[in-house]
Amino acid sequence: MNLPEHLLPTTVVGSYPQPDWLVDRAMLSKSVPRTRMREMWRVPEEHLEEAQDAATVVAIRDMERAGIDIVTDGEIRRESYSNRFATALEAVDAEHPAIITSRAGFETPVPRVIGKIRRIRPVELRDMEFLRRNTELSAKITLPGPFTMSQQARNEFYKDDEELAMAFAEAVNAEARDLEKAGADVIQLDEPWVRNNPELARRYAVKAINRALEGISVPTVVHLCFGYAAVVPGSTKPAGYSFLAELADSSAKQISIEAAQPKLDLGVLKDLSNKKIMLGVLDLGDPEIETSEVVAGRIRNGLKYVSADRLVLAPDCGMKYMPRATAFGKLKAMADAAAMVRKEIG
Repeated sequence: MNLPEHLLPTTVVGSYPQPDWLVDRAMLSKSVPRTRMREMWRVPEEHLEEAQDAATVVAIRDMERAGIDIVTDGEIRRESYSNRFATALEAVDAEHPAIITSRAGFETPVPRVIGKIRRIRPVELRDMEFLRRNTELSAKITLPGPFTMSQQARNEFYKDDEELAMAFAEAVNAEARDLEKAGADVIQLDEPWVRNNPELARRYAVKAINRALEGISVPTVVHLCFGYAAVVPGSTKPAGYSFLAELADSSAKQISIEAAQPKLDLGVLKDLSNKKIMLGVLDLGDPEIETSEVVAGRIRNGLKYVSADRLVLAPDCGMKYMPRATAFGKLKAMADAAAMVRKEIG
């Protein structure tokens, strides 16, 4: 499978809305779980995989109908973008969690790392194989980044957080190699936490990312964002990234940024002139479906800073917390806008 040859290809960040018959969306909306949230699933365990498969096909077909060029499996089988992979690793204890209190005073249960982290089995391999069987389009799969996972766990074994992040990176790399063999055209690491702790990130995040992507030959992406729009209101989002230019030194071919909702000053992209940019052009905090003309304006703005051959178009973040009709409408507006701008630039 090859990537699309036309300029301004469209993709998604990763997740797509899970249907109400599959998950308790009210429960889902209250948090982004770090441990497991098995009670979120509405379908009994013995039928869950079949139900998730059916919902995954729906997500893939929606992306295809909307005109998306590089599709994912919608992350339908995940309770959050990170917990399914992290809690499947040996020595990551999610059954007896620790509590981490945020600066804002929120308490979150997180897994404890109680020994040497090892990937004892593939975690997302079946997901990738299923996606590959069910679409003729280019296929992307996402993994939680090693720095982010190290920040979402309590370290009770490794000498410091850097050693913990490098252990996670080794596990991610083993998984990524299997996903590439299974037909992934693009592999993306989600690393939103580099923004939460930029001082620590400057010390070893790029080193961990590079270890995680070692030996991967398909295009690779690192995704950054300011948090799900449903969880982090736009009014509290910063105007810029505290950790971005540093990713110029990463081995990732693309950097994915949230730009539409925070109205990011795209001048920051000059520091990433050696990368392709996956640009967020859909504001997921706005319940209205943007017109294709509004989205085209955001694409044109991106083209002032990034050449068309280096620009990939996407929503700001994952879409799992949105109503499905809204998510579909926004994706279609983005695909239509991309077609419009392609004609303009010839």
